[in-house]
Amino acid sequence: MALAVVGLITLVNCWSAVQLVVGILDNASFTKPDELLLSGGVVWFTNVIAFALWYWTLDQGGPAQRVHRTGTSPAFIFPEMSQPQHAGEHWYPKFVDYFAFSFATATAFSPTDVSAIRPWAKLLMVLEAAVSLTVAGLVIARAVNVLQ
Repeated sequence: MALAVVGLITLVNCWSAVQLVVGILDNASFTKPDELLLSGGVVWFTNVIAFALWYWTLDQGGPAQRVHRTGTSPAFIFPEMSQPQHAGEHWYPKFVDYFAFSFATATAFSPTDVSAIRPWAKLLMVLEAAVSLTVAGLVIARAVNVLQ
């Protein structure tokens, strides 16, 4: 059920991103930069949350399996996994870790200190970065153009 909800959020947000891009390219009634930036910001931030939920739900079989250490091998390697002396030997990634990773992917368009080691994780990162780059690039370019 959780995957269906996350999938629905992702699909609706991608549709919103497409509608926003089409509106920008068709010179829609985005005459106010604040309206445009707010719309783009909502789509971008929802993208970050949706992909954080994907990562959190899919990695190592999900959150319950991570807590009980019954999940599959990880799809992401967090720094804490390599440095247990700093994080504690019972550390496991929580939602905030996946949210920070998703935020970094959406802003830097690449991983920072977390490595994706499974193909599905890498493909999700590519999709997240593509949506973020498209939305951010076009919204900022259009907002600057409207300001002139």
